[in-house]
Amino acid sequence: MTQLTVGVVDVYPVVRGEAGDWRVLMLRRAPGARSAGALEVVHGKIEPGEKPPAAALRELREETGLVPARLYVITSHPFYVPVHDTVYLAVTFAAFVDPAAPIVMGPEHTGHEWLPFADAAMRATWPRTEEHLRWIAKLLASGDAGPAEDVLRAPLS
Repeated sequence: MTQLTVGVVDVYPVVRGEAGDWRVLMLRRAPGARSAGALEVVHGKIEPGEKPPAAALRELREETGLVPARLYVITSHPFYVPVHDTVYLAVTFAAFVDPAAPIVMGPEHTGHEWLPFADAAMRATWPRTEEHLRWIAKLLASGDAGPAEDVLRAPLS
């Protein structure tokens, strides 16, 4: 029988400029990696015993070297992987990071770009990126989650 598991995180490393313009860090998948050549955000598995926020922080650090100032839960979404016969539920996060911090990529990626949300939405491999960027811009429009801060802000430890 097909499995259903909360097994992965998507992390959108974001910055909001002084003019209110948003940028997101997009990563290019390396040859030989899953989805080679894809342009996407940080994505990775939740390890056994790990909670989604901890997985988001770990994956962000492993794939970019970045440590966020703040982390927010944005949404979740299902997707099916035929080779595993599993429907995964991915928990999606936005991570406010320092745009001046150096990006230290792991072997899964060959390049990165800070893109305006509209450009990232058009160039991203996965269509859900556009929807998630809209959610981030709406939920975090003031630079935090406003009245939903107590619900959406995730712990950094």
